[in-house]
Amino acid sequence: MTQETKANQGKGAIFDLDGTLLDSMGVWDQVDVDFLAKRGIEVPDDYMQKVAAMQFRQIAEYTIARFGLSDTPEALMEEWDHMARVMYATVVEAKPYAREYLESLKASGAKLAVATSLPPMLREPAMKHVGIFDYFDERGQRRRCWRRRQKLSRTYICWPRRVSASNQGDCTVFEDLLVRHALGQVGRHACVGHARRFLRRDWPEICDLADGVMFDFHDAPVIL
Repeated sequence: MTQETKANQGKGAIFDLDGTLLDSMGVWDQVDVDFLAKRGIEVPDDYMQKVAAMQFRQIAEYTIARFGLSDTPEALMEEWDHMARVMYATVVEAKPYAREYLESLKASGAKLAVATSLPPMLREPAMKHVGIFDYFDERGQRRRCWRRRQKLSRTYICWPRRVSASNQGDCTVFEDLLVRHALGQVGRHACVGHARRFLRRDWPEICDLADGVMFDFHDAPVIL
């Protein structure tokens, strides 16, 4: 697609970041492994499952109690945050063809937004590291627990106006999880698939509700 082709003029796209544009879903698992390894502890088989539904401080308190650590919850959370910042800024990579797809959409006249629960201290270094930061007209934060993925759909209902889409039908959302309310209320919805247990569980419903599914951005729609 050339810059003279403005097939997506007046249209918008909203992208989730973690697991959609960024191949980052293993970051926190690796933080857990490295954190416990520094203390001579192997990650128990059930640890990640136990903490999956907890809030950040709850995870710290549970970890201290389970392993008999002398750290305070605040110290653990600060250490985890530092480890995650390093990984997002240096290790995380873009999903296959994501950067090329964003460049193509931008050249075609589309307005682009990233809506993520990642705080600025993580999202901005990661986006700059993988070379996608400058493609976006809007970069914002969804309100949710950003370490453990609890989705809210309100962002996807109000954000089409922020990417200058003339109506919600001209805005496409790219997401890697099932967001039931957003699927029914925001234009088109494309889901980027990958092999996580809870995604496999939701996959039949995702395929039924979404306008399109794909496993990398090589298969993403050229015209929104």
